[in-house]
Amino acid sequence: MLSNSLLEADREHLVHPLSSFRGHEREGVRVMASAKGAWLTDREGHRLLDGFAGLWCVNAGYGHESIVEAAAEQMRRLPYATGYFDLGSEPAIKLAEALAERAPGDLDHVYFTLGGSDAVDSTIRFIRYYNHARGTPERDQFISLEQGFHGSSTAGAGLTALKGFHTGFGVPFEWQHKIPSHYLYRNPVGSDPETVIAASVAALAAKVDEIGKDRVAAFYAEPIQGSGGVLVPPPGWVKAMADTCHELGILFVADEVITGFGRTGPLFACLEEGVVPDFMTVAKGLTSGYVPLGAVFMADHVYQTIADGAGEAAIGHGYTYSGHPVSAAVGLEVLKLYEGGLLDNGRRAGKRLMAGLESLAEHPLVGDVRGRGMLAAIELVTDKSAKTPLPAAAEAGKRIFDRAYKNGLIVRAFAQGVIGFAPPLCCSDEEIDEIVERTRRVLDETLADADVRAAMKGV
Repeated sequence: MLSNSLLEADREHLVHPLSSFRGHEREGVRVMASAKGAWLTDREGHRLLDGFAGLWCVNAGYGHESIVEAAAEQMRRLPYATGYFDLGSEPAIKLAEALAERAPGDLDHVYFTLGGSDAVDSTIRFIRYYNHARGTPERDQFISLEQGFHGSSTAGAGLTALKGFHTGFGVPFEWQHKIPSHYLYRNPVGSDPETVIAASVAALAAKVDEIGKDRVAAFYAEPIQGSGGVLVPPPGWVKAMADTCHELGILFVADEVITGFGRTGPLFACLEEGVVPDFMTVAKGLTSGYVPLGAVFMADHVYQTIADGAGEAAIGHGYTYSGHPVSAAVGLEVLKLYEGGLLDNGRRAGKRLMAGLESLAEHPLVGDVRGRGMLAAIELVTDKSAKTPLPAAAEAGKRIFDRAYKNGLIVRAFAQGVIGFAPPLCCSDEEIDEIVERTRRVLDETLADADVRAAMKGV
């Protein structure tokens, strides 16, 4: 009775993110009941290996008592403190210091948000203020990548380049522009790394020329494009794009909301290529998803320009929960866990994950295997030579997610037939192997579907 009551209450009252309202009313909710390590259990008692860390965020895994205690202790001592009026709290100050010490280069200034979307929104506002402060208010145009994701807020959704976040919302705005993704598997220039990098650099320079060299404010990129299908650029791509931005006199914004905190190996993906962005956004793994928190890292030269431009005037940007002491206390504890062994385990597990997924490359449905660390994907096709996607009528996203769920596995199943993986960094060898084997089972079952077989040649 309780389960039925919850099901109906959900249908009547809870609006789910990124869902079909009517579809959700019809299908109903699957209620998660408990979790430990890399495992979830739903209200029906079905155990699920979480191959996606919640929503790319539970990097540390579930059930760490030290995180719970850090939050509880902070709630007892000081459950809230505003950052307005020059007030603050010890956890927020300590976390800002700890993050700045670990960030690339001179990203010495940290502004806290609730998550990734409002972190991206904050960069837009800060960048506009920065250009007004330096006497270049005409620099009000922003560029991002096709298939990129930079949140689903009104402004961020326009930087995002995924149709589902645009339709019906009146975005992108005229000041938001796109250049092609590096998407190696389907890049029209081919898959040679140097050629792809050169094409991206040329595309950015051409777009700046088209808009006007004195009009462009910033370029946004994820070190690995997450929601676009886990699209991994060739080594050196991020550095080349950052260098090009600096040569063109525009700001480079690294969106590390997904890639930060050990997801690709190091604490921040930018560290892999020695890149120092002008801004960097993080969230998700910052608290391992236990409580909401995001952050904007601001380079010192940007901070000083804004500060000098404002003088004694207040800079009119702020959130009620910026630097929330409970969230900050959790962030500090999670950082300890990362550096106490989770980052190392994630690196080992990431190598095993990639090797396991590579073992699926010969499967008749697998066209591409890609990834870095504990962030990976396989792309399904019906014809490997032609790279033909699964037929749209197959509803690959829903079919694969439901099938994986029945097999006790949570993955990200994209509509175009890409399966995304982002397991917790705490995974054991046995759990990584189980993710791969359950994925193989999903592939075999999908291969047996009549409509999929009908779309294939020679199978």
